[in-house]
Amino acid sequence: MEISRSVRRTGGARQWWALLGFGAAVLVAAAIGGLGVRGTAAEYANLDQPSWAPPSGLFGPVWTVLYAMIALAGWLVWRRVGFGPAVWAWTAQLLLNAVWTPLFFGAGRYGLAFAEIVLLWLAIGVTVALFWPVSGAATALMLPYWAWVTFAAALNLAIWQLNS
Repeated sequence: MEISRSVRRTGGARQWWALLGFGAAVLVAAAIGGLGVRGTAAEYANLDQPSWAPPSGLFGPVWTVLYAMIALAGWLVWRRVGFGPAVWAWTAQLLLNAVWTPLFFGAGRYGLAFAEIVLLWLAIGVTVALFWPVSGAATALMLPYWAWVTFAAALNLAIWQLNS
C-alpha cells in the first residue's frame, strides 16, 4: 500500500521537480563544503602526503560524477518510498559530506576531519543498507561514493599522521 500511495504522490511533473531538488541539495552541500575554503589545491600540494596520494586535479572531476550519482540515488529512493528513513539517512550523509572540507582545509584539523569522515563513512553505510531493499539501482549508485570516501578516509589518516 505504501508504494502505491508513493507512486501517486510522486507521479507526473512533481517527480522531475524533485530530481531537480535532489540535485540542488547536492549542489548546496558541495557549495557549503567549499565556502570559505580557497586555495585547497595549493594547501593540498604543500602537505606531506603518502606516495599513493592522487593529484589535486583529480578531485574535481571525481566529485562531480559522484555528486550526480548521489543526487540520482536519493531521487530514485524518494520516488519509491517518499520521505522516510532511507531519504533521511541520505540527508544525514550529505550534511556530513558538507562538513568535511571546512574541517580539513579551512580549519586544518586533520584529526577531527578524520573522525568526521569515519562518521560520514558509517552514514553512507546506513544509507546503502536502507536503500538496498528499496532500489538496487540507487544502491549501486552509492557504492562508488562509499568506495571513494573509504579511499579519502585512508588519505586523511595518512596526511594527519604525516603532518602532526
